Amino acid sequence: MKHFSLTLRNLIRRPGRTAALALLTAFLALAVFGGSVVILSLRSGLQSLEARLGADIILVPSEAQSKVSFQNMFLQGTTGAFYMDAAVTEQAMAVEGVEKAAPQTFLASLKADCCSVKIQVIGIDPARDFTVQPWIARSLSRELGEDEVAVGCKVEADVGESLRIYDRNCRVAARLEPTGTGLDTAVYCSMDTMGTLLAAAEEKGISHRIGSGDEMISAVYVKVKDGYDIGEVNSRLTGRLRKVTAVRTRNMITGVSDSLAGISRTVTVLIAAVWALAMIILLLAFGGMIRERAREFAVLRLAGASRGMLARTVLAESALCGLLGGVIGIGAAALLLFPFAGLIEGALKLPYLMPGGGTILGLAAGTALLAAAAAALASMAAAYRLSRVDPGTALREGN
Repeated sequence: MKHFSLTLRNLIRRPGRTAALALLTAFLALAVFGGSVVILSLRSGLQSLEARLGADIILVPSEAQSKVSFQNMFLQGTTGAFYMDAAVTEQAMAVEGVEKAAPQTFLASLKADCCSVKIQVIGIDPARDFTVQPWIARSLSRELGEDEVAVGCKVEADVGESLRIYDRNCRVAARLEPTGTGLDTAVYCSMDTMGTLLAAAEEKGISHRIGSGDEMISAVYVKVKDGYDIGEVNSRLTGRLRKVTAVRTRNMITGVSDSLAGISRTVTVLIAAVWALAMIILLLAFGGMIRERAREFAVLRLAGASRGMLARTVLAESALCGLLGGVIGIGAAALLLFPFAGLIEGALKLPYLMPGGGTILGLAAGTALLAAAAAALASMAAAYRLSRVDPGTALREGN
């Protein structure tokens, strides 16, 4: 207890030195904690995207790619509306190797008098759907009814409230878990409700239809049977279906994964660079401290302090400085990352989903301990040399 009290007094007595050492380790902690949170968030977002897509192949009208980036629709919430005949679903089911085919219909609402917010409305067929319905089922134990919607976590509408889409009031039946993608800004409804919304848009003079068919869809999500090669099934679908483009979801995810890997490597290099720089500066700082504290340690030696006690004092002081700096760095990183997660997601244009609270707390604790250990490690040489100071020589040089 006395040793700890002495350590605290030494730190308080030299506030400038204490603050400087704490600031150095704060930069180290900020880089490690902040960089780790960004990397984990990107990985969580990618895993979420893979789980939410859930299909091997997505069929869209050939003209869709000229209207909107299909990848951006999921990653950034870019709204789009394109249509093809609903018969494509049954045609896809007739192709060898296809296990499931689930249609979806897209409707891009407008941020105007007709609508509460600008959103992407997605109609699904609960009887066929295998990608969105399991996600909705986590928040709603039944299927969506007429004029009911399930909203992504970033849509500002609570359960029980009404969301106005083309002057049609839709009741919010469920709010969905975050995915870290553009799906968080989407609204989901049944095909019957989508038909009503499309008709309401037509009444507003906004035509979303192409072709003459009564039933129109925007995309078909395809699940390939086990044992079949996805590439071969993709080629069969492309050959059999006219004016339809087959997009492999793995290609989309691979592109996202490559971008994520590049950012992760960059962040890792930055963390390593900050670590190396901080350790060099800490070593220099503790090296310079030897001459400054030689007289102080000589007095302590004459007062009966052992060499081991002096070494432990230096290590304890540096560890406490490192721990203080770690807490400061973690706090600064949290202030930069957590309130601005949406801006970071938009800037990176990649799936970005913050890890859970337990993971964040564990990472924070590990970073704080790492900062303390780094400071203690950097001070070991200084601790050894100070403990070896000859009292008489140090006092004569001091005079």
